Amino acid sequence: MTDLPPAILWPLVVFLGLCLGSFLNVVIVRLPVMLMLGWRAEAREALELPDESQPRFNLMVPRSICPSCETPIAWHDNLPVIGWLKRRGRCANCEGRISPQYPLVELAGGALALAVLALHGPTWQGLFIFSACLALLALAVIDLRTQLLPDIVTLPLLWAGLLYQLLFQPLLLSDAVIGAMAGYLSLWSFYWLFKLVTGKEGMGFGDFKLLAALGAWLGWQYLPMVLILSAGVGAVVGVLAQLAIPRLRGAPMPFGPFLAMAGWIALLVGEPLMALYLDIML
Repeated sequence: MTDLPPAILWPLVVFLGLCLGSFLNVVIVRLPVMLMLGWRAEAREALELPDESQPRFNLMVPRSICPSCETPIAWHDNLPVIGWLKRRGRCANCEGRISPQYPLVELAGGALALAVLALHGPTWQGLFIFSACLALLALAVIDLRTQLLPDIVTLPLLWAGLLYQLLFQPLLLSDAVIGAMAGYLSLWSFYWLFKLVTGKEGMGFGDFKLLAALGAWLGWQYLPMVLILSAGVGAVVGVLAQLAIPRLRGAPMPFGPFLAMAGWIALLVGEPLMALYLDIML
């Protein structure tokens, strides 16, 4: 895919990952607001209420602002990681706190870019896998913030997984189709069983679609391992979080971030991990 020497390629890929992580922060913060505004407009139209005049709001407009004083953030303070460190996580105008989410997501983007390059090389397959990892990162943080897994991200991720199989592993396309169906139906069945037994909803419909997307990328054979990984990590993190933060006790915990973590692991090191999983299970 590229003939660049490693001394240029590796720093360039990491820088690209940091920049894409910075863009993901915009998606994470703005996409739920855009969806809410769209749902509100649809509801007003259905109720035959007059349209509300809203300022233009999308992923590009308006400029990034401080959440405290709403002062536009200068371009040099928007540089990935460096801008946040330079201001020590504070607004240049009001000294208001800027969430550490921003540099953490940027660093995660750089780390994922580095991992994909190391494991899959500078290939078209690697580019597809990196795109899937970024989508999972955005979904994980959105779910943590809002307990929402937007269809506008999960459904394209599913179709991209099928396209990946069609282009690069056509003999596994049937496994991917079965994986998408099995991923959705397994959590859908658990949802209704849990609701019938307890009268409560154990998870959201977005989780069904996210596991379907992972099934499309990985094939049905990987789904048990993904569920074991996500449930195990979720249980440990949930217990530790509730012990450390009493106000979280009894509060619902999103499952999407743990599915995303399991998806990263399976996408990046799935084959050796699957071999280990089969050795343990058999």
